[in-house]
Amino acid sequence: MTGGTALPPAGGTGAGGLLVVGEVVTDVVARHTAPLSPGTDTAARIRILPGGAGANVACWAAHRGCGDVRLLARVGRGDERWHAEGLRSSGVRPLLVPDAAAPTATVIALVDPSAERTFLTDSGAVHRLGPDDWSPGLLDGVGHLHLSGYLFFTPTGAEAARRALRAARERGVPVSVDPASAGFITGYGVPRMLAAFRGADVLLPNADEARLLGGRADPAEAAAELSRLFPLTAVTLGRRGAVVAERGAVTARVDAPAARALDTTGAGDAFTGAFLAARLRGADTRTAAVEGCSAGARAVTLVGGRP
Repeated sequence: MTGGTALPPAGGTGAGGLLVVGEVVTDVVARHTAPLSPGTDTAARIRILPGGAGANVACWAAHRGCGDVRLLARVGRGDERWHAEGLRSSGVRPLLVPDAAAPTATVIALVDPSAERTFLTDSGAVHRLGPDDWSPGLLDGVGHLHLSGYLFFTPTGAEAARRALRAARERGVPVSVDPASAGFITGYGVPRMLAAFRGADVLLPNADEARLLGGRADPAEAAAELSRLFPLTAVTLGRRGAVVAERGAVTARVDAPAARALDTTGAGDAFTGAFLAARLRGADTRTAAVEGCSAGARAVTLVGGRP
């Protein structure tokens, strides 16, 4: 491993809490031990769990020692209590907006024998988060703002994200973004996506998202390129750990602890939550990446996306 940091920590002890603006999702996780059989039955173990990238990040941040974690998201009316209780039990303060016109987002995660997952996504209320749900007062007591990339794929969500990012910049609050989905980025367009993320201090893509956004086949080279736009870029590499780049140069390569994977859902969210929690405690970028890889390795041993 190599290490170094060209940026000050996101915050230190007492620097404020973490506000995540993103989504809660009802996950239907189906783990099948044999290949899918089209047109007939395939045996599977199925569980219904609370999830969502933004919610998972918040829960992992709380689990990894961030004492004040809040989540702003939309849920279908009727599901608010169940999701709020799940967040509170994980140490997250829910700021949930009930939606009477759309159901809570639902994702069917098909998890194959190698623990790789394929998602079927009904975005529901996620795509209805909008600027009216945002208030600058949500940043009171906050030391870091994290935005889920899924926000940027709808006009209303993108406007909410822009307002949040602008308000954070005005207060001097660092902002991170998770690009969310290589498939959605392809449809949205890379130049538009990079422009939408402009102003963020930290970018947290996986390898596929980094290659796409950075225009480089090598994730480390892509990280270095992206860090010219987003001063701190940390790219998750699955079993190969993570690479960190700052202001145009790779500053850390971190190995992932060995783990027996059951379900890779939420591993990237675990990395992000633990990484941000470490930064808020004042850790340097390499230490934060080590924390992130540790959480990611733990996540793949669990079913679902939360600790």
